[in-house]
Amino acid sequence: MIVDNGAGPSRPARYGWGPSGRQLAARGEWRELLERFRLAKALDDPLAGPLGHLVAYGAPAAIAGGLFDPAGGPGAAATVRDHDAGPLWEVLATRHPWPVLAALPLPPGIRRLAAHTRALLGEDPPGEGVALRPWEEVGWERDARVREYLPGGGARRTLHLAPSTREGLGVLELPSPGARLIGVPATLLLAGLSDWTFAVCVRGRAADAAAQLAAGPDVTGGQLPFAALYPALVHLASARPDRGAAHGRIAVRQVLAAMDGAGGEDPARLDALVARLHCLAWTEPGDDLRHLHLALEDPATGLAWALSGTTADPA
Repeated sequence: MIVDNGAGPSRPARYGWGPSGRQLAARGEWRELLERFRLAKALDDPLAGPLGHLVAYGAPAAIAGGLFDPAGGPGAAATVRDHDAGPLWEVLATRHPWPVLAALPLPPGIRRLAAHTRALLGEDPPGEGVALRPWEEVGWERDARVREYLPGGGARRTLHLAPSTREGLGVLELPSPGARLIGVPATLLLAGLSDWTFAVCVRGRAADAAAQLAAGPDVTGGQLPFAALYPALVHLASARPDRGAAHGRIAVRQVLAAMDGAGGEDPARLDALVARLHCLAWTEPGDDLRHLHLALEDPATGLAWALSGTTADPA
């Protein structure tokens, strides 16, 4: 487990505010905390994130939903970019079931992300069209899909890697790198999942795509089902503290839709694509704490993509 130890709002009070945010949370003074968040947000004060975390985590839903209410004043409502160890909307979504969240006057964008979060946590929000597909569920445990937030700030998160282990892998001889295809929409989306991985597309097989980014012609790797790689892709796309697991899920589904070429995220088409993908994962000698090396081949189009990177940053 990776722990983001947020400093939390125990810093000295500002603007003559008096008791710290944690003291107010301990006393259940949630409306006061909400007003402090709004003031800090309006003043573009970095304390807004930690204060918002306390409200989103511990306040009754009716009060916590006020974090996103524009009636709080100009610039005072939280957006998808506001965070402490993770986005405030995700903290809120982990704390309440969907029927409670659905009753809150959340902005449409926040509501959609909350619905995706509840789906990842095992719910099926009715009428939202966000239910998990079978291949989205099998590769990871339910409690490892979304950050586990802590009451006073910070979060714990499982680190998903691809491949997650060298067990079952063998030595693969990759072909000589050929020509890359430039400007393929799915490649651009795949590259956009993070700032520490690289993506390429080729006309050929998964091994041809892997040869573009692998350190050498001989790698330790093997074939894996897409479901085994999916958690690492969602994790990759949601690793930053301003992104939640819902962002990661949406981003990966957009990549798959672009690979399919359908121009939409029809569940049946995504299921068919996932079923026919040939997937390859490998390891590199220089892999550090966090790494990702995989190739995805669609035999229906003859295109294959590779995504690869490594970093010591555990975020």
